[in-house]
Amino acid sequence: MSGGALFLAVFLACTVEAVEALTIVLAAGTARDWRSAGTGAVTALAALAVLVAALGPALAVVPLAGLRLVVGGLLLVFGLQWLRKAILRASGLKAEHDENAAFGKEVAAAKTAPAQAKSGVRDWYAFTLSFKGVFLEGLEVAFIALTFGSNQHDVPLAAIAALSAIAVVAAAGFAVRAPLARVPENSLKFVVGVMLTAFGLYWGGEGAGARWPGSDAALLVLVPAVGLFALGLVAVLRTRTSATAERGHR
Repeated sequence: MSGGALFLAVFLACTVEAVEALTIVLAAGTARDWRSAGTGAVTALAALAVLVAALGPALAVVPLAGLRLVVGGLLLVFGLQWLRKAILRASGLKAEHDENAAFGKEVAAAKTAPAQAKSGVRDWYAFTLSFKGVFLEGLEVAFIALTFGSNQHDVPLAAIAALSAIAVVAAAGFAVRAPLARVPENSLKFVVGVMLTAFGLYWGGEGAGARWPGSDAALLVLVPAVGLFALGLVAVLRTRTSATAERGHR
C-alpha cells in the first residue's frame, strides 16, 4: 500500500469516529457547560495518548504474521459491522444516521440531568458525557491508526492521518457550534466499511499464510470486489423492499 493510500484510509475511517465524538461534546457544551465539556474532552485525549504510548511499542515485538492475523480479524469485525448497517440504510431497511437528530437527543438528555460539581469540575455530567464520547470513539481511532500503521511499518504517517481527521472535524464543528450534519456520514460509513472489510480479508489472509497475487496490488481488486458485492446486496434488498411495499398497498 502506498503512503497516499494509507493516509486516505486512516483519514476517512477516523473522520467518521471524530464526527460522532464531536456531536457528543457539542451536546454536552450546548446543554450544560462548555468548560466542563472541554475539560472532559481534553482529559479523554490525554488518557488516550498515554494508552497509545504504552501499546505502540508493544506492537513492535509481536510477530508480523500473528499481528496481521489478529488485526485482519478485528478489521473484519469493524468493517462488516459498519458495512452491514450501511447496506441496510442504503436499502431502506434501517433509518439513516442523522447527526442533527443525534445531537438533539443528546442535548435533551443532558438538560434533564441534575447539576453537580465534583473534583474541581463545575458540571460533572457534562464532563463525564464528553469524556466518555471522546474516549470511546478515540479508542477506535487509535486502533485504526495503530493497526494500519503497524502493518505498513509507518505508524507516524497513520498517526498524522488520524490527527488530521480529528483536527479538520473539530475545527469545522466548533466553528459553527453545530454537528456536522452536511457530512455525508452514511455514504462515508459505506466506503469505510468496504475498505476495512477488504483490508481485513487481505491482512487476515496474509497472517494465515496466504500469498496474494501481486502482493499489495491485490487490494486494487479486493476493495472494488467488496464494494460491488455490497452494492449488489443493496440492489437486491431494495427490490425486495419495494415488492413487499407494493403487496402491502394492495
